[in-house]
Amino acid sequence: MFKSIKNKYKISLLTKRLKKEKKTFDIHDFTFSKKNVLIIDEIIPEFNKDSGSRRLTEIIKLLLKNNVAVFLVADLKQYKYKSDYLQKFIDLGVNVYQPSVDSRGKLVTKERFIQFIAPKTTIAWLHRPMIFNKFHALIKAANPNVRLVFDMVDFHYVRLLREYELSGNKALKVEAEKFLKIELENCKLADTVIAISKTDKQLLKQHFNASEKVVLISNIHQHVDKNSDFIGFENRKDILFVGSFRHDPNNDAVKYLKQNIMPLVWQTLPEVKVNIVGSYITEDIKLLASNRFNLLGFVDNINVTLNSAKLFVAPLRFGAGIKGKIGQSLEHSLPLVTTDVGAEGFDFENQQEIMIANSAEEIAHKIVALYTKKVLWDAASDSCQSILKPFSLATTEAQILQIVNP
Repeated sequence: MFKSIKNKYKISLLTKRLKKEKKTFDIHDFTFSKKNVLIIDEIIPEFNKDSGSRRLTEIIKLLLKNNVAVFLVADLKQYKYKSDYLQKFIDLGVNVYQPSVDSRGKLVTKERFIQFIAPKTTIAWLHRPMIFNKFHALIKAANPNVRLVFDMVDFHYVRLLREYELSGNKALKVEAEKFLKIELENCKLADTVIAISKTDKQLLKQHFNASEKVVLISNIHQHVDKNSDFIGFENRKDILFVGSFRHDPNNDAVKYLKQNIMPLVWQTLPEVKVNIVGSYITEDIKLLASNRFNLLGFVDNINVTLNSAKLFVAPLRFGAGIKGKIGQSLEHSLPLVTTDVGAEGFDFENQQEIMIANSAEEIAHKIVALYTKKVLWDAASDSCQSILKPFSLATTEAQILQIVNP
């Protein structure tokens, strides 16, 4: 009750401020095209903080490149609609929802904005299960002819089920089953379902028969060509992990790295330091910090860190979809050690034995081998470009155009 009153008060203050600032909604202020795509996500994509946001940003850029008008809505409370990233999308040419008032002084909420935009929308691209679940009916009511795209981002059911199998926490099993029901219902209602990896697509097929609806749009990765500035084996040092701590698999992986893997590595390489890069570091992760285990937090230019590290490590024990951190490492020809879960969706070819392990002992062994043996390191580094070929800009652009122009 109190929370509801508080929210109404905040909305009232926001409406008064918007009136005073004369922020009035006018549909003529927005740019439409022959093809108009409405994209809804939980947040304004933070493209330098998490893999899902980076992928969605690249998809938006490709849509704009192909003369598709893009309308972006974040599922945030109106009075919390502030983002350092909002202006960057406006600068790209995206029509971004921002709170405003109509000609009568009434607040234009995101729901009202969607109702205004939907009649001119060709495709509604709904990013993540709960977003599709929340908004599909509103959009269809405003435009029965709109094509609904359900972008899974990852198969949430699989991620949660794997976490349950690791932890034994029965609440996670209940949550997994809840998400499976939502994801399958979304698949039935959508005109197109986007899986992010071949593995997710195959696992979905076990539960959803209409596989002709399901297309694959993965992460986009562009390999950085080695040149005279590339730092070789001898001049690199330290181990790197990258990942947002809003994502439970990353929290678990960092704890596993510090508590189970690095003590084994430090027996052989006591001088090696680990650098942990990632936004939204939690209090329990902060407790892991030491003189050999550095928590760097969010790093704006991750390229410098990737280009100086000797080895990338991603000991993920659960998760689903494609892991952007793996692609980032490969982009920069940085050898890595990861698990079967981390490697899903990538074909490591002849480097499978060198870079993939699952137990703490195996991971530690491969870290030491790649960290100390130049021949292994060089071979792993040289293989990165070929591993990334399926994730090229051209491949993804072709897949997106098939959705836009069916």
